[in-house]
Amino acid sequence: MRADRAELTAHYSFPLDTFQLKAFDALDDGQSVLVAAPTGSGKTVVAEYAIEAARRAGRRVFYTAPIKALSNQKYHDLVARYGVDQVGLLTGDNSINGDAPMVVMTTEVLRNMIYARSGALDRLDVVVLDEVHFLQDTYRGPVWEEVIIHLPETVRLVCLSATVSNANELCDWISTVRGPTTAVVEERRPVRLENLYMVGDRTHDRMHLLPVLVGGRPNNDAQRIDSEAARAQRGGPKRATSGRRRLYTPSRLDVVDVLDREQMMPAIYFIFSRNQCDEAARSVLASGARLTTGDERDRIREIVDARLAGIEAKDLAVLGYSQFLAQLEAGIAAHHAGMVPPFKEVVEACFVEGLVKVVFATETLAVGINMPAKCVVIEKLTKFTGDHHAFLTPGEYTQLTGRAGRRGIDELGNAIVLWSPFVPFDQVAALASSRSFHLNSAFRPTYNMAANLVRSYSSEQAHHLLNLSFAQYQADRDVGKIEARLERRQQHLRELTAEATSPYGDIDEYRQIRKRIDAVVPRLPTIGRDDPVELALMKLRPGDIVHVDKGRYAGRAAILTSAHRKGGMRITALTTRRDRLQLSAVDFDEPPAVIGKLTLPTEFAPHHHQYQREVVHRLERAEVAEHTRRRRAARAEAERELHDHPVEADPDLDERLRAAVQAERVAREVDELRQRMRGRSQS
Repeated sequence: MRADRAELTAHYSFPLDTFQLKAFDALDDGQSVLVAAPTGSGKTVVAEYAIEAARRAGRRVFYTAPIKALSNQKYHDLVARYGVDQVGLLTGDNSINGDAPMVVMTTEVLRNMIYARSGALDRLDVVVLDEVHFLQDTYRGPVWEEVIIHLPETVRLVCLSATVSNANELCDWISTVRGPTTAVVEERRPVRLENLYMVGDRTHDRMHLLPVLVGGRPNNDAQRIDSEAARAQRGGPKRATSGRRRLYTPSRLDVVDVLDREQMMPAIYFIFSRNQCDEAARSVLASGARLTTGDERDRIREIVDARLAGIEAKDLAVLGYSQFLAQLEAGIAAHHAGMVPPFKEVVEACFVEGLVKVVFATETLAVGINMPAKCVVIEKLTKFTGDHHAFLTPGEYTQLTGRAGRRGIDELGNAIVLWSPFVPFDQVAALASSRSFHLNSAFRPTYNMAANLVRSYSSEQAHHLLNLSFAQYQADRDVGKIEARLERRQQHLRELTAEATSPYGDIDEYRQIRKRIDAVVPRLPTIGRDDPVELALMKLRPGDIVHVDKGRYAGRAAILTSAHRKGGMRITALTTRRDRLQLSAVDFDEPPAVIGKLTLPTEFAPHHHQYQREVVHRLERAEVAEHTRRRRAARAEAERELHDHPVEADPDLDERLRAAVQAERVAREVDELRQRMRGRSQS
């Protein structure tokens, strides 16, 4: 432990948690650290400790964030503590004091600096990767892995993540790529969360606000309400209409009224559409809702005037300033990436002070930005991914609800999900009770990545670097599983081969003779008292050609229909002489073999004369396998050979044959596993 740790942490007014102290120990030992903890639990304290330690050592620190809004907020936080000359900001929009000892940036900016071999990496001691679980993001996730892989090996990482179930696996990968790394996992939320289900009920003219879980199990009352509506929809148009009339999704104004009445403000109302966030704020204002006091409105105007003083009046008019201010003064606001940064900063400042009571926001507000609320509302549990509508994952739900509950202010945070006729309550309950958030790599070579690798590294180096990805690490874990299974199957194959070995002779030679017999007339299993001929008839299909053994109709026949009757199978067949036969097991000396196939006419009409003439025409020209005395003679010869084979005398022959069949199947599986291993090693 550092001797000056007390000095580094003296400014905190609250006692430090055990997980924070454990992370401090790892940093003091010169290790990287991965902190996985719920939103609002104090992960940032670990980053601040690393920043202060590096600053005292005269070294540089980079703080990376997934979105510009979080970068801007972190920049202002650090400026407030260390001064504007000590902190820089590099995003797509801003470039401020980039040579400062502490620089906040988006992850893409750092990736570009690494590929450019920027001198800014000199004297770099620590990189904070905030929201590192973003590496599973389909579009931007690979950037996080590029940064982790390509940073100079002397740089330590402080990775801050939401709670994930495989944090240790991620930590092991970082250790493999960068050196000693400690995983610190905290699963306890700082503020207890209650998941609620809001349902509009016209019959009783009320809003039901029900706990999703009672005693850790789905709420029976909520299930009953939901199932009644579902039964009404299944019961026909009248009942369905009645069920839909009774229950409805609460409107945004309904929700705001409930939040106000139940004293659940300030609240974040998540809507996965920028336009709908704006529309929600407009419509609630237009309804006459006013959620602020006179003093609060005065303070809102002070913040607005201070933050927007540098923007000219004509520009403010273009940006819809009047509507924006009216919403703020009513305690209502929208927040999304489509807003200009000064407007978003005003909303954030007002919300943190409790002046804005309801913010209609997209999910970007759930990523890192320090805007805790008493309540979170999720309007829909599905969102458009750019390709399709997808149900929220447990990780996404946890991220959104993580904003519910202000540490040190609220004893309980609330997360409200609105009823929908398209989402069963059981699905809501499963999401709320899920504790599984498995982090999977989204790493894939992109055009930008390939260009950077080709420009900066040799082919061998580039291939090696790609193999260092978390995706490859997880794949290699699968390789280990394949290897373990391959070893087990090989051992089983050795055991089966030993069981199949007969002291009387070559079991494989004996099996080949049996296969020759089956090739002449397929061997059919006898199941209980079932007749093998009957079993063969059950397998016949229209269009099959068989040889009829008995009577004046002996010869080839085409199967028209087959049916299972009480007395056994009944087959309708047609001979080359256009005789329509009704066949059963008694018409065959041995199980009938399919000696050919023909394509039946497309208009299936087996009773029509024209149809039968066409079938006979095709039957006469069909190619069929040999089914003569020579065929029977071949079988008789093979059966004599089988009877004379020395293995026939083995008293354990049946067991050895079963083991040989199993060994053949396991050998195929072993070959498949070996091919998968070769494919993995060559990829």
